[in-house]
Amino acid sequence: MYHHSGSAAQQAAGSAAGVLEPRIDRASADDESILFQRCTWCGTAMYHRLLCPVCQGSDLRTERSEGIGTVRHSTVVHRNTPAARNVSLIEMAEGFVVRGRVMGPPIGIHSGDRVRLSTAKDPVRGEPVFQLVDEPYRAWS
Repeated sequence: MYHHSGSAAQQAAGSAAGVLEPRIDRASADDESILFQRCTWCGTAMYHRLLCPVCQGSDLRTERSEGIGTVRHSTVVHRNTPAARNVSLIEMAEGFVVRGRVMGPPIGIHSGDRVRLSTAKDPVRGEPVFQLVDEPYRAWS
């Protein structure tokens, strides 16, 4: 049976604050990268978590993503915006999933498209922005 003491909770809160701080006040040199966490117990990669979703461990180390990923799902959003935009779930090469926007026509973004990070923080929405790595080849029927 596990017993979590107050000091363990304080350590988790302290490390979580440290994990999130670099995303808030990064220097311009870091604007082109995404920071994520990896559990030191089980190795699971995750984005903006306080505990590991697999083992519930709180010992997370911060790593820098290479910025390459694959679109897992993309939706076109028409509300609260003057023009349609896409919201995509991107599975990064390191194994975590992040929500962001892929540049290009919203209806042209599909599951399986390979993307590369363009900027880690969109100035309007604060989400990562990606661009297609390869212009997809699709046969028109």
